[in-house]
Amino acid sequence: MCGIAGIMFKRNGKDAEVGKALISMLDGVQHRGPDSTGFALYYEPQEGHYRLRFYVGEGDAAAATIERIREKLQDHQARIVEQHNVGCTYAVIVQFHGDLQRFAYDMEHVAKVFSIGESLDIVKDIGGAHDVDDRYKVANFQGTHGIGHVRLATESDVAPDASHPFWATGFADVAIVHNGQITNYWKMRRRLEKRGFAFNTDNDSELIAVYLADKLSQGWKLEAALKESISDLDGTFSFLVSTKDEIGYAKDRLAAKPMVMLENDDMIAIASEEVSLNRLFPGQALNTFEPPPGTFKTWHRSI
Repeated sequence: MCGIAGIMFKRNGKDAEVGKALISMLDGVQHRGPDSTGFALYYEPQEGHYRLRFYVGEGDAAAATIERIREKLQDHQARIVEQHNVGCTYAVIVQFHGDLQRFAYDMEHVAKVFSIGESLDIVKDIGGAHDVDDRYKVANFQGTHGIGHVRLATESDVAPDASHPFWATGFADVAIVHNGQITNYWKMRRRLEKRGFAFNTDNDSELIAVYLADKLSQGWKLEAALKESISDLDGTFSFLVSTKDEIGYAKDRLAAKPMVMLENDDMIAIASEEVSLNRLFPGQALNTFEPPPGTFKTWHRSI
């Protein structure tokens, strides 16, 4: 079943309490996905700096994996600026100026990469939204926008690396949360693989992310890429995509997967169920609406 949520603040700039908002929204739909919870959060970029987060596990095995990551970073002349071992992950900020796609693919040979970006940081783990917040302090995050996901495991293990969101492997700052199933997954994946793109999971959400990031790298606008995705992707889906500057949605023509929106002068908020939006405005009557079948839209941050 799963549940998705996303929010962009229009007026509060980079100081909006995105982390707290997403925790509340995802907690509202936790019944749709009790197994794991994840967040894609966007920091202010620093030129020439990239954020990387790896799944390393815990204990002695984690320490050994972290050491291998550091050695591989050195091989790519990526200088560590900041690093943290939190929960089952190793998060690091590096200075790097090389071929990002080659760098990303190579790092995947050392440890599972959750995300790479100038702004993007994906935090995900087993448990509910408040469980993940307890470990990673997501509530402290302030920014302009982010997306999140709660997962009911149906086709793979309950594990941090099987959780969502997914980043566009090999491309910076593109993340996806998705409710549904892409039925032409293998056909679309093989087309991208023939062009040299790599996939590190069999999850159709990763496919959507790479598909969109590829179009963005070719100069497409995000809104145009979302319009094209409705024709190119088969199946039932409602998904949210985020970049360092934008957030957007697309919904298939059957509209079997729910999505509810709220937009006012201060924010755009989107979720699988209205209860998530109600968590942002307790006790208030809200003017929400459900996007029609086969629609898409994007919003750009104001700063």
